[in-house]
Amino acid sequence: MLARVKLKTLAPGFLIATPRLLDSNFERAVVLMLEHTAAGSMGLVINRTAPLTFRDLARSQEITVAATRRDHALFHGGPVEPYRGFVLHDCMLIEERNEVFPGLFLSVTSDALSPLLLDESANVRFCLGYAGWGPGQLELELKQGSWLFTEANPKVVLRDDPKQIWEHTIKSMGIEPGWLVHAAGVN
Repeated sequence: MLARVKLKTLAPGFLIATPRLLDSNFERAVVLMLEHTAAGSMGLVINRTAPLTFRDLARSQEITVAATRRDHALFHGGPVEPYRGFVLHDCMLIEERNEVFPGLFLSVTSDALSPLLLDESANVRFCLGYAGWGPGQLELELKQGSWLFTEANPKVVLRDDPKQIWEHTIKSMGIEPGWLVHAAGVN
């Protein structure tokens, strides 16, 4: 079961926080796993909006943002390095991009950010910070039932309503979210 998930299969993929995970940084979080090795793991929370918008980012970085994008929220990518930016997008035209999986790219430079914010056709999620785990930490949390794992999907990452991602992802696994809440107190 979850304890048998092979090391290499967690990235890319979704980690879904269960009620057993008591860390408030990850309550009802869905994390897009970007890296998972024996040295540690890294991912971005994709369903937690920040109280900042692209308009705020444009002011602080002196960049131009398409009018249709100005009021879109930024995301809390995780508690580690909360001022570092990560851009998830679907734009093949950006030179600095790393493919997470087909249809989804990660960019981390300001050279990539400016054209993405001007391209109204690109789907973009800008995450501040990331989630990180030391060697063996994530495997332990999986064994303890703190996380569920499933395949990642670019539509969920870039287009789904962040408020619905946790519940919809759980249901797509054939699990009723209420079962998790009810089972949270059972050891």
